[in-house]
Amino acid sequence: MPLAGTARSPAGLITRFAQDVRAGLEKSNQKELPARYLYEDVGSALFEVISLLPEYGLTRADERILRRHAEEIVSRVNSPVVVAELGSGSGRKTRLVLEAVARRQPTVYHPIEISRAALAMCERELERMESVTIEGIEGAYLDGLREVAARRGPGQHLLVLFLGSSIGNFERKRGEEFLRKIRNILTFGDALLLGTDLEKPAEQLLKAYDDPLGVTAAFNLNLLARINRELDGDFDLAKFRHVALYNERERRIEMHLRSTADQTVTIRKCALSVSFRKDETIWTESSHKYSPEEISGMARRTGFRCDGQWFDHEWPFAENLLVPV
Repeated sequence: MPLAGTARSPAGLITRFAQDVRAGLEKSNQKELPARYLYEDVGSALFEVISLLPEYGLTRADERILRRHAEEIVSRVNSPVVVAELGSGSGRKTRLVLEAVARRQPTVYHPIEISRAALAMCERELERMESVTIEGIEGAYLDGLREVAARRGPGQHLLVLFLGSSIGNFERKRGEEFLRKIRNILTFGDALLLGTDLEKPAEQLLKAYDDPLGVTAAFNLNLLARINRELDGDFDLAKFRHVALYNERERRIEMHLRSTADQTVTIRKCALSVSFRKDETIWTESSHKYSPEEISGMARRTGFRCDGQWFDHEWPFAENLLVPV
């Protein structure tokens, strides 16, 4: 069953993908690839497997909070409400919020994803929900959110979901810039439910981001395979290794791909030939960890007020309800 709503052509995304790959791999100090490109069809499926691993407790913590507190969270949101989600994934966690909303009123849910496969997976998960209409949007988060805001009817409020720890993929200043852009799209009476992974021992984090089954390694290496598929690259995946590091000063996990040999890679659709030294890395993702007090300050600096926080203590994690001020 096709998704209702807007499905943007992937051609523009591929062009941007090529531009970003070229810019990131031409950096002289530290080669980088944007984390958002980890989540195409294969990457999204692999991440769903990661979320089930015993070492990766983040997704289960997120779900526990929503299972216990979704009713209270939704009770703080103005009605009538339309729900938009930045990066829905499978939609499994989202069901808990949508059920709480649907007990109050019929609603429209807009999952916003760059991955068409993730949108389809989300619809399969949620398609039988009563009083919920799904209208998916394939595209970048802010573009999709602007489209949802433009569609809203008179008197309707938005509840924006940014679950998991996606805000942690941004450098802290850039994360605040992103929240500020969300705030500029919202109006008084709207709300943002923001998931944040909290600080915890480095050993626990490293196990979560470098699991013994190698699923996270496959997820990370798939980015090189994606470049080969979509941009006509010739990365030899056997000559790269997944590496997870904890940066104590920045309070973040970093995922890298380390070259195991001196080598040169050609990416034809980028018109690029790039050399790697043995042990040189490509930085692919960061996952910043927060304190509860830090989240409240971040909200104030970006035009929000933190209206409520709910915590999981088994795997330290917080859901934060931010309202525009």
